Amino acid sequence: MIQLLHIFWSFFKIGLFTFGGGYTMIMMMQREITQKNNWMGEKEFMDYLSLAQASPGPMAVNTAILIGYRQHKLAGGIAGFLGSTLPSFIILLLIAVFFQDFSENPEVMKVFNGLRPSVVALILYTVFVFARNIRKWEYPLFIAVAGLILLGISPLYLICIGIIAGVAYTYYKTHKSK
Repeated sequence: MIQLLHIFWSFFKIGLFTFGGGYTMIMMMQREITQKNNWMGEKEFMDYLSLAQASPGPMAVNTAILIGYRQHKLAGGIAGFLGSTLPSFIILLLIAVFFQDFSENPEVMKVFNGLRPSVVALILYTVFVFARNIRKWEYPLFIAVAGLILLGISPLYLICIGIIAGVAYTYYKTHKSK
């Protein structure tokens, strides 16, 4: 039971102190899971994060479920889910109840406007920290893809190109060795 509470509390803290969605939670989650709790190494965390991103649903919630499940099976997955979703639920409930009274207050609007740049900064920080795990040959590719997205090319086209390139590369490698 103590392990379940620990899983719940770890993800509850992450959900409570991060704003801006799943990508802003990654660094706090990585620190909590790999450094503070030593539940897994950084490479394994990256693998779980990749799996969570590929799964339908919110990435941060999926990660919490997967890691909770790894730690304590079904009960751990449920603890991770509740820990990661309850803070948002509580905050949104409070906002829904009290926001009507404060929605016209200029100070409240300044706080919300002030949170926007911090969310962008958290996402950029996450990108740069995880970019250190990119192998040297991948940097130019990373920069090229980011540039194409900034130019307005749909990520869907880039994904399709990546799939075609991956299939072609795999075909080339398997037939080259024969």
